[in-house]
Amino acid sequence: MSDAASFNALSGLDLRVRVVDIGANPIDSDPPYAGMLRRGAAEVVGFEPNPDALAVLDQRRSALERYFPHAVGDGRRHTLKICQAPGMTSLLEPDPAILGLFHGFPDWGTVLGREEIDTVRLDDVPETEGADLLKLDIQGAELMVLQNAVQRLAHASVIQAEVEFLPLYKDQPLFGDVERFLRGQGFVFHRFFPVVSRTIRPMLVDQNIYAGLSQLVWADGLFLRDFTKPAALTDHQLLAMSAILHDCYQSYDVVLHLLGEHDRRHAGSLAATYFTALQAVPRAVPQTA
Repeated sequence: MSDAASFNALSGLDLRVRVVDIGANPIDSDPPYAGMLRRGAAEVVGFEPNPDALAVLDQRRSALERYFPHAVGDGRRHTLKICQAPGMTSLLEPDPAILGLFHGFPDWGTVLGREEIDTVRLDDVPETEGADLLKLDIQGAELMVLQNAVQRLAHASVIQAEVEFLPLYKDQPLFGDVERFLRGQGFVFHRFFPVVSRTIRPMLVDQNIYAGLSQLVWADGLFLRDFTKPAALTDHQLLAMSAILHDCYQSYDVVLHLLGEHDRRHAGSLAATYFTALQAVPRAVPQTA
């Protein structure tokens, strides 16, 4: 997204949100908040216990980023299972029976070593106070973190958490478990961003072990502070959620809905300003009814 099409540019606001990224390993593509960070519209507090990944993050970080080596969990001591593929290293034990259904996973999930580590509760880390967006990618321990972050959840507006539909790890909480807990904390499920499928063995699609077919295995799930009850949201939550949803996830319809509530409270015109500017952006969104 260009700077000219950002939420701040379209709305005329100068808003900066706080992001907490748990499992900030830059193993894949840039995080969805990368553009906001580059524009100075976000500050990031990240956690990455992998020393090599942490070194990369520290080397390229800006003044708006801070990274800590802590493993986030429930504040107790756990055994970290170090797997052949770093992206599968987890506090949970890989489940060979499920991994064996797919190409590649039995090798990637092979445990090469075990290390006793201490974890911290997110609620006990003062630097995470005031988080607007929580992003979690920690291989099955997401629910453990959320259950020990109730104070942070009370302020947050958006959560992006990796969720699974099959237990790649033993006793792993699945999407339904995460959704149920977050619903109890005042969040609603928004959508997946994106979903990942894999082909069940022995079939192979185009000789590509990464190709999917019918079985969804995992996704990043987006959960929002319950926008169906806008009167319960603070002014800050209305605006922070709007900025995050526009810049990171292009959920323009929800943004317009939230800004309408802000206008109702303050006799403002943010919604009209935003939507008029949005329509001028190439590939404009549909008209309102």
